[in-house]
Order: sequence, then C-alpha cells, then structure tokens
Amino acid sequence: MMPIPWRVAERWDETADTFTVALEPSRPGEPPGFKPGQFNMLYAFGAGESALSISGDPSLPGRRLHTVRKVGTVTSALARLRPGDQVGLRGPFGTSWPMTDLKGRDLIFVAGGIGLAPLRPAIYHALRFRADYGSIRILVGARSPADLLYAAELANWQEIPGVFREVTVDRGTAAWNGHVGVVTKLIPPLPLDPGNSAALICGPEIMMRYTATALREKGLPAAAIHVTMERNMKCALAHCGHCQIGPHFICREGPVYPLDRIAFWLTQREV
Repeated sequence: MMPIPWRVAERWDETADTFTVALEPSRPGEPPGFKPGQFNMLYAFGAGESALSISGDPSLPGRRLHTVRKVGTVTSALARLRPGDQVGLRGPFGTSWPMTDLKGRDLIFVAGGIGLAPLRPAIYHALRFRADYGSIRILVGARSPADLLYAAELANWQEIPGVFREVTVDRGTAAWNGHVGVVTKLIPPLPLDPGNSAALICGPEIMMRYTATALREKGLPAAAIHVTMERNMKCALAHCGHCQIGPHFICREGPVYPLDRIAFWLTQREV
C-alpha cells in the first residue's frame, strides 16, 4: 500500500485530451520489471491515486510510460506534471497478456481509442521477439484522425515485414484517406487461421464485446481471445470492491482475462 517516489523524466501530449508521462525511480536500485498488460497505481500528491496501465517497453523496466486521458481530478493533476516533479507509484499489479503461451501463433491486436496504450507493451514484445510469432495484425479504431495515439509508431509498424496494420476512425476529415467506421468492420475481411491465431483486445467494454463476436464468427475460439478490463480500481489489492464485476475482482484476477472466463459478465447490464 505504500507508494514509492518516482520522478517525471518527460511528459508530452499525444492528443488534445491525452498525454504520456515517462517516469524514472527517485531511489537508487533497479526497480522490479513489469509484464505487458500490467498496471501501476499512480499517486498525484494532493489529488489522489489512479490505476493506469503501463504503456511502455517491458524491456526497459527503469522507465515507466503511462498514457493517460484527462477525465477527472487525479488524471488532471497528473496532466499538470512537468519534468522533475514527483509522483507516488505502486506496482506493477495484475495479470499480463499471455505472450509466452502464444508463441508460434498469429497475433491479432485490436484497439479502440486509448485501448492501444495497454496493448503497446505486448506489441513491443512481439516485435522484439519476432521469430517467436507468426503474422502480426494490428487493428486500431479512434474517434477521429486527431484522436489517434502513437501516429509515428503506427506508420513504422506498417513497414515491418509480416506486420499488417489497419486504422479506422468514426469521423473522417477532408484530409483522411483511410477507413471510416468502427474497428469491428476491419475484422470480416481479415484473413486468419482460427486454429493457430490469438486475439488481444482493449477498448470500451461494448467495443470489446462486438469485437469478440466478430472474431468468434471468423472461427476463433473464446479461449484464444484475450481482453483487458479497465475497471475503476482504487486499491489494487481487492480490498475495496470498486473493480468488482460479478464474482471477479479485476485488480487481483485481471486486468487481462481469456474471453471464456469473462464473456458472461461483459453482457450483463449495470454490473
């Protein structure tokens, strides 16, 4: 429960309402590493604490990146941080994307909006250990071209052999030449081998539900579909109950789940 002080090394805007903060330890010694999909609790002094997925490279444990959307008191306080400021950090917590278990498979990453941030460490891992995986498909949806995260990386990923990247937006502009529509529209024409593929999905719960349905219609089994639940976590230790969905405590058992464990609760209203 005790936060450890970390120093803000860098901070930059990603979109009009989203920013990334790069943290480094304030105390000497190598910090514990993290696995793709895990989250930290960041404490903004005088404002409170927020659960935030780690969005940086897992091969660089001493530099924690968090991409944050300003939606409340704590995230607005984090948005005001500048290099040299300090935050409190607890973690890493939670389950991770099962990258070891997915070796040898084709990977499909599907992100909605800021959902690309929790997926990015898994994409970094798959690209670093490229020989361990088959084809890599990255499907990204955003509200508009101005809301796309990591535009430079999205462009670079498209140039890597064996990597297919497609982007769509809900509302295009005169300068936009890509797809327009929800990200699930990118799935029906997608070639995939259902018996040797796995999907990793992050976005709003309704987006994950429809994405999973589209993938199931392509023949992908529920056990091969993995989602991360971005619920309202407060303590990270399953004590407070804020993250509970049915019998599941997301901060302890998640945030990453195989679809067959969580699918029922994704369809229940007001749970």
